[in-house]
Amino acid sequence: QVQLQESGPGLVKPSQTLSLTCTVSGGSITTSYYAWSWIRQAPGKGLEWMALITYDGKTYYSPSLKSRTSISRDTSKNQFTLQLSSVTPGDTAVYYCSRWGDYWGQGTQVTVSS
Repeated sequence: QVQLQESGPGLVKPSQTLSLTCTVSGGSITTSYYAWSWIRQAPGKGLEWMALITYDGKTYYSPSLKSRTSISRDTSKNQFTLQLSSVTPGDTAVYYCSRWGDYWGQGTQVTVSS
Protein backbone atom coordinates (compact mmCIF):
# COMPACT_ATOMS: atom_id res chain seq x y z
CA GLN A 1 0.00 0.00 0.00
CA VAL A 2 1.25 3.45 -0.90
CA GLN A 3 1.82 5.82 1.99
CA LEU A 4 2.61 9.53 1.83
CA GLN A 5 3.99 11.68 4.63
CA GLU A 6 4.29 15.46 4.53
CA SER A 7 7.03 17.25 6.43
CA GLY A 8 7.96 20.88 6.85
CA PRO A 9 7.79 23.85 9.17
CA GLY A 10 4.56 24.46 11.01
CA LEU A 11 5.17 28.20 11.19
CA VAL A 12 6.51 30.50 8.50
CA LYS A 13 6.96 34.26 8.56
CA PRO A 14 5.35 36.47 5.92
CA SER A 15 7.45 37.01 2.78
CA GLN A 16 9.46 33.84 3.42
CA THR A 17 9.51 30.75 1.23
CA LEU A 18 7.65 27.71 2.45
CA SER A 19 9.22 24.35 1.64
CA LEU A 20 7.35 21.08 2.15
CA THR A 21 8.50 17.55 1.40
CA CYS A 22 6.40 14.48 0.72
CA THR A 23 8.04 11.14 1.39
CA VAL A 24 6.47 8.23 -0.44
CA SER A 25 6.67 4.60 0.62
CA GLY A 26 5.15 1.45 -0.84
CA GLY A 27 5.57 2.67 -4.40
CA SER A 28 7.97 4.59 -6.60
CA ILE A 29 7.28 8.12 -7.77
CA THR A 30 8.76 7.13 -11.13
CA THR A 31 6.28 4.32 -11.78
CA SER A 32 4.36 4.86 -14.99
CA TYR A 33 1.91 6.60 -15.29
CA TYR A 34 1.33 8.08 -11.87
CA ALA A 35 1.34 11.75 -10.92
CA TRP A 36 1.99 13.36 -7.59
CA SER A 37 0.42 16.52 -6.34
CA TRP A 38 0.12 19.12 -3.62
CA ILE A 39 -3.26 20.33 -2.43
CA ARG A 40 -4.15 22.67 0.40
CA GLN A 41 -7.18 23.62 2.43
CA ALA A 42 -7.38 26.98 4.12
CA PRO A 43 -9.59 27.43 7.20
CA GLY A 44 -13.22 27.45 6.21
CA LYS A 45 -12.45 26.89 2.53
CA GLY A 46 -12.45 24.02 0.10
CA LEU A 47 -9.59 22.03 -1.31
CA GLU A 48 -7.23 23.90 -3.63
CA TRP A 49 -5.01 22.03 -6.05
CA MET A 50 -1.57 23.65 -6.27
CA ALA A 51 0.88 21.68 -8.37
CA LEU A 52 1.63 18.28 -9.88
CA ILE A 53 4.67 16.35 -11.05
CA THR A 54 4.38 13.31 -13.25
CA TYR A 55 6.24 10.00 -13.08
CA ASP A 56 8.61 11.30 -15.78
CA GLY A 57 9.15 14.73 -14.23
CA LYS A 58 6.71 16.95 -16.07
CA THR A 59 5.29 19.74 -13.91
CA TYR A 60 1.96 21.53 -13.89
CA TYR A 61 0.78 24.43 -11.75
CA SER A 62 -2.41 26.12 -10.71
CA PRO A 63 -2.59 29.33 -12.73
CA SER A 64 -3.40 31.34 -9.63
CA LEU A 65 -0.25 30.12 -7.84
CA LYS A 66 2.13 29.50 -10.71
CA SER A 67 4.22 32.62 -10.15
CA ARG A 68 5.00 31.59 -6.56
CA THR A 69 5.11 27.80 -6.74
CA SER A 70 7.70 25.23 -7.64
CA ILE A 71 7.40 21.46 -7.49
CA SER A 72 10.39 19.15 -7.78
CA ARG A 73 11.45 15.63 -6.90
CA ASP A 74 14.34 13.58 -5.58
CA THR A 75 13.98 10.14 -7.08
CA SER A 76 16.84 8.75 -5.00
CA LYS A 77 14.85 9.49 -1.86
CA ASN A 78 11.42 8.85 -3.41
CA GLN A 79 10.35 12.34 -2.36
CA PHE A 80 8.76 15.33 -4.01
CA THR A 81 8.87 18.88 -2.74
CA LEU A 82 6.77 22.02 -2.90
CA GLN A 83 8.16 25.50 -2.57
CA LEU A 84 5.83 28.48 -2.17
CA SER A 85 7.47 31.88 -2.16
CA SER A 86 6.42 35.23 -0.73
CA VAL A 87 3.93 33.68 1.65
CA THR A 88 1.23 35.73 3.35
CA PRO A 89 -1.24 34.89 6.12
CA GLY A 90 -3.59 33.91 3.31
CA ASP A 91 -1.36 30.89 2.69
CA THR A 92 -2.20 29.48 6.12
CA ALA A 93 -3.69 26.07 5.45
CA VAL A 94 -3.40 22.34 5.85
CA TYR A 95 -1.15 21.11 3.06
CA TYR A 96 -1.58 17.64 1.61
CA CYS A 97 0.45 15.59 -0.80
CA SER A 98 -1.23 12.91 -2.83
CA ARG A 99 -0.89 10.42 -5.61
CA TRP A 100 -3.32 11.75 -8.16
CA GLY A 101 -6.61 10.00 -7.83
CA ASP A 102 -6.11 7.83 -4.81
CA TYR A 103 -3.66 8.03 -1.93
CA TRP A 104 -3.25 11.06 0.34
CA GLY A 105 -0.98 12.03 3.18
CA GLN A 106 -2.46 12.99 6.53
CA GLY A 107 -1.75 16.67 5.92
CA THR A 108 0.44 19.17 7.70
CA GLN A 109 -0.69 22.46 9.20
CA VAL A 110 1.22 25.52 8.04
CA THR A 111 0.62 28.87 9.67
CA VAL A 112 1.98 32.09 8.21
CA SER A 113 2.45 34.65 10.95
CA SER A 114 5.02 37.07 12.23
